[in-house]
Amino acid sequence: MSFQPIRFYQTGTFTVGNRLLDEAQRTVQATVARANSLTSGHRACQGCGEALGARYAMDAAMHATEGQMVVVNATGCLEVFSTPYPETSWQVPWMHSLFGNAPSVATGVAAALRVKGRRKVRVVAQGGDGGTTDIGFGCLSGMFERNDDVLYICYDNEAYMNTGVQRSSATPAAARTATTPAMGNAPGNEFGQGKFLPEIAMAHHIPYVATASVADLRDLEAKVEEAIHLRGARYIHVLVPCPLGWGSASNDTIRLARLATESGLFPIFEARYGELTASKPIRRKVQVDEFLRAQKRFAHLFDPQPDSARIALIQAHADRNIQRFTKLS
Repeated sequence: MSFQPIRFYQTGTFTVGNRLLDEAQRTVQATVARANSLTSGHRACQGCGEALGARYAMDAAMHATEGQMVVVNATGCLEVFSTPYPETSWQVPWMHSLFGNAPSVATGVAAALRVKGRRKVRVVAQGGDGGTTDIGFGCLSGMFERNDDVLYICYDNEAYMNTGVQRSSATPAAARTATTPAMGNAPGNEFGQGKFLPEIAMAHHIPYVATASVADLRDLEAKVEEAIHLRGARYIHVLVPCPLGWGSASNDTIRLARLATESGLFPIFEARYGELTASKPIRRKVQVDEFLRAQKRFAHLFDPQPDSARIALIQAHADRNIQRFTKLS
């Protein structure tokens, strides 16, 4: 991967930012010089994975660009909880776009900066899975096809959480949402639907595609810093559990993100110009039911008795991801 992982025995603690490490090995969050791009005062839910992911990603980007950065934000949870008019929690040049045109707006910003000769100022666009995999999909594909000089970060909480937990094309099979209720013979979201956008991004043969998770914030920081220094279109897809939409405990956000990776449901990898270049090995493989049981959106798979057939289909999907994207250590 993009960095040498830090082991627990090297620090003896999970101290925030790894302050017991040598300075060169510490995360951006471990220094008082961090930008606090998304600062306190926002209105995210307790345990919000998106707020955590955005804070680390934007601070890493600000560190890599030495503060020379413009952020374009699609409509969605991140925009709504961070900028309730007339307040804002952003301490970075920040623009709010429509739900579906953040890639196009970011492309325009990058073009304007290029015309003005301000090549050092980098552009980052960000949005949730709804604004990325659904409403903004066409604009994002156009940005990839033109190889526009923008880093796009998707914070994937697997549904439209801000508007009432409706299904998106990133919602996993069998998940209960407001539009895929746990009713009928096949409750929850249908199998065989949806899309995995990192693979679609790879098909555009852009310079850099990566997946990341709030379960490994060092990896997220490293990938943002790696991507920010490249030119052309770049895409990072970050898994950010949502306690509200997933029906999980607010203190389980990191654990669920880790289980998603360890089960194979959310593989962690990097790709350049359409080819896989690195993947994160799974050190402790778990069965998918360990991930599913901790969320109310999958409760119908276990009550009154386990739905073995549909759980097996989810397990098969996870196993295919492991074979395709990861290596077991």
